[in-house]
Amino acid sequence: MSIFTGAGVAIVTPMNEDGSINFEKLGEHIEYQIAHKTDSIIICGTTGESATMTHEEHLACIKFAVEKVAGRIPVVAGTGSNCTDTAIYLSTEAEKYGADALLVVTPYYNKATQNGLVAHFTKVADSVNIPIILYNVPSRTGCNILPETAIKIAKKSKNVVAIKEASGNMSQVAQLATLVRKEGIDFDIYSGNDDQIVPILSLGGKGVISVLSNVAPENTHNIVKSYLDGDVETSLRLQLEAFDLIKALFSEVNPIPVKAALNMMGMEAGVLRAPLTEMEPQNQEKLRQAMTEYGIVLK
Repeated sequence: MSIFTGAGVAIVTPMNEDGSINFEKLGEHIEYQIAHKTDSIIICGTTGESATMTHEEHLACIKFAVEKVAGRIPVVAGTGSNCTDTAIYLSTEAEKYGADALLVVTPYYNKATQNGLVAHFTKVADSVNIPIILYNVPSRTGCNILPETAIKIAKKSKNVVAIKEASGNMSQVAQLATLVRKEGIDFDIYSGNDDQIVPILSLGGKGVISVLSNVAPENTHNIVKSYLDGDVETSLRLQLEAFDLIKALFSEVNPIPVKAALNMMGMEAGVLRAPLTEMEPQNQEKLRQAMTEYGIVLK
């Protein structure tokens, strides 16, 4: 059984002016997402700036999200690290807090071998009893989970049940989908790129872990729902209508643009933590234009 089907939001972490976490606004963002049909909350992922959080902050955000959501939709906690022991620590704590599943990114900087990836994910999976989504984003980590490796991990660890595929390589995703079918295993594929939701759904994907959902949750949900309901034409139309906005949301490194977008909407996402900096003025203007053309009301 899938952790979720549809669009899960890779939610931002609102910050106060001094850079501390604004839990009041995080709660408002979570409520906004649930009210607008988001299918899952993914807390402390890349978009949530987990890389600049202390362990205490990281775990506090996970605990807060679990308590705020209160079982209404699944909460997936980002607990990956380039250190296996740290990933195990964050994962076991997130399980104690009641997270429904974990999102575990490939170890960054270390550039593990494929055998190293198998060992890393197996150790993390063995430390918990809840489902795990592998997170493959080689543009950020310098490390790619090959399809054969993902299958090997899933077969070794029964609670590794899905992958967030953000490699951007559709041939690789197709190869993975082929191997899943050949092996006859339950292993879900989620798009990690908002501009590839429909292509990955066409390969059997279950949905998307989305940045776009922060600003357009219902439309992103509907891209997936329409497709899975058999209305491919509507799904494709919604995907293409969002293309210019998606492009603007990735005109600078994530989550710089999406935080700027939320601030433009009056949703007070706050500042970014160093080394991230505020969006360049010319890119802000392009983002503002794309949001207006998409029909998002700005403050």
